[in-house]
Amino acid sequence: MAAARKSPATKGSAKPAAKTKSKQGATHGTKRAATKAAAPPSAKGSKGKAQSSGAAKAKSGKGPPVPAPLAPRFFRYQLPRHDDAVRHWLLKTEPESFSWNDLERAPDRTTCWDGVRNFQARNFLRDHMRLGDLAFIYHSNAEPTAIVGIARVVRESYPDPTAFEPNHHHYDPKSDPANPTWVMVDVQAVEALRPVSLGELRETPGLEGMELVQVGSRLSITPVTAEEWEIIVRRGRER
Repeated sequence: MAAARKSPATKGSAKPAAKTKSKQGATHGTKRAATKAAAPPSAKGSKGKAQSSGAAKAKSGKGPPVPAPLAPRFFRYQLPRHDDAVRHWLLKTEPESFSWNDLERAPDRTTCWDGVRNFQARNFLRDHMRLGDLAFIYHSNAEPTAIVGIARVVRESYPDPTAFEPNHHHYDPKSDPANPTWVMVDVQAVEALRPVSLGELRETPGLEGMELVQVGSRLSITPVTAEEWEIIVRRGRER
């Protein structure tokens, strides 16, 4: 295990290999997997074959037999997914615990996004996030709160070991190692963006329905539509 852990996002975080971190959403354990950084993505970014699909898990009897039910407001994100097209996400992290710069400095620019302890956010990781999906990294509890970069999912969900560590602040005594409650994914930095603040997102035409800008929205992991993704990427590439 890494010598020390840094804490990342509100309810989901990430971590590098030689150093762990934890946020209210992810503690970071040791980095498990990495791939070479890919070209800057667009909403139609390259597809990746999932290491293990939900259907395969169901047939084998391993993993969740079926995805957990989704609230109707998430249907607009083409979830549950019925094709192999890339989906888009937003991952929150507190920069004082784990920042975009930390991700870029991590070995292979890759970290695990651990520490998620919200069931809806967990379901997104476990049931819907797939290899090759793209995610905005969002600095929360910052000044300003903002989208600061793009990452790619390089490993699909697997058990979050911090849930089984009694001395860890994300320890969950109810989580059974034989049937883990909490999972994490590995993400790799792809492209830094000009910070696009929450205020700017709220004022941008076309983003009115974005989950992040909705009143009361507190999830640390949320889906993003292809249209929202393109608008924000264009904004973030402006200098």
